[in-house]
Amino acid sequence: MVDEPRWDQAELSVGQLAERSGVAVSALHFYERQGLITSRRTSGNQRRYKRDTLRRVALVRVAQRVGIPLADVGAALAELPDGRTPTRRDWQRLSRRWRAELDERIHHLQQLRDDFTDCIGCGCLSIDRCRLANPYDELGAKGAGPRRLLGS
Repeated sequence: MVDEPRWDQAELSVGQLAERSGVAVSALHFYERQGLITSRRTSGNQRRYKRDTLRRVALVRVAQRVGIPLADVGAALAELPDGRTPTRRDWQRLSRRWRAELDERIHHLQQLRDDFTDCIGCGCLSIDRCRLANPYDELGAKGAGPRRLLGS
């Protein structure tokens, strides 16, 4: 177990950041290589992170959890002045930015949930229901893949 950071400790070691954020050290190094978080190096070449990096890591984790690509998260964080940690107002703006994408993803997941037991329009025609819902692979004329699940 890593030493718990004091409440007034301005910088955290990578171990402390990992312990407090619940993110593996290797993931923190990856986030740093991707430009999502930054650190400074001590004279002994050890990483030190500002305490508010915890908020950036939390934002990255939440975005990942809902399926927002890290490249999009990085682009959004790069818009913040001087690479600062997002404020409440920043988070509101970022979450509005991703709302339409999340709503679309939710719609597709609901459609998948509701239609997954039926013909999905892939053209295999191997289920007896497919021959009724997609006779002669009519959906194949609309393009490749599972047409019903792709929304066309």
